[in-house]
Amino acid sequence: MYFAKKYAQMQVLWVNTGKSRQVTWEGQMVTTGIFKEPAAGVHKITFTGIVGDEQADLHNHGGTDKAVYAYELSYYEHWKQVLQRPAWPGGLFGENLTTTGLPDDEVMMGDIYRTGSAILQAVQPRIPCFKLNIRFNLPNMVDLFYEQQRHGTYFRVLQEGVVEAGDAIELLERPQNSISISRVAHCFVTKGQDKALLHQILQITVLPQRLRQVFTRFAQEP
Repeated sequence: MYFAKKYAQMQVLWVNTGKSRQVTWEGQMVTTGIFKEPAAGVHKITFTGIVGDEQADLHNHGGTDKAVYAYELSYYEHWKQVLQRPAWPGGLFGENLTTTGLPDDEVMMGDIYRTGSAILQAVQPRIPCFKLNIRFNLPNMVDLFYEQQRHGTYFRVLQEGVVEAGDAIELLERPQNSISISRVAHCFVTKGQDKALLHQILQITVLPQRLRQVFTRFAQEP
């Protein structure tokens, strides 16, 4: 049974979408959907993503285990200090939802939230590929992303619905003894050095299969 717990600060600030495009990176043409920007109006959330948003690499992006990606507005403020970048448009990190009140250390694996009429479940941290380097035009942006430990959360869609900027976010259900998104991300970055934490993560039922395979490999290494 769901329990409703609503925080005033938990909110969708922007809904960001974008189309796939081709860009030149390190001498090669790359197709990417990471370029997103705030889009006005009401948006349909389906089991595989937001209608009108595109992913170029469906093997590594999108799908039911990465249907919706949320990133915290407070992280933007942190990155401003780190990068001293003049322009900080919404959707800069390729997120679908720019949010307030969902930092990595407060979102737990398996958490179920409602925003608009959609119901979402937190299932994994964002593990970026080289296309984040492209978005920031920085060859080491992925390394910085890991170093700064601000990953954001991927959600599975449990109930399709609609969402728009300004919608509140409600925590409906939290599994007992769950683990935060930040701790899962840390375990990934450190390649499972904390074996006790690694064992706990492997017990999480909502852990996506591809990420489970990675953590299983870490567990098998000496």
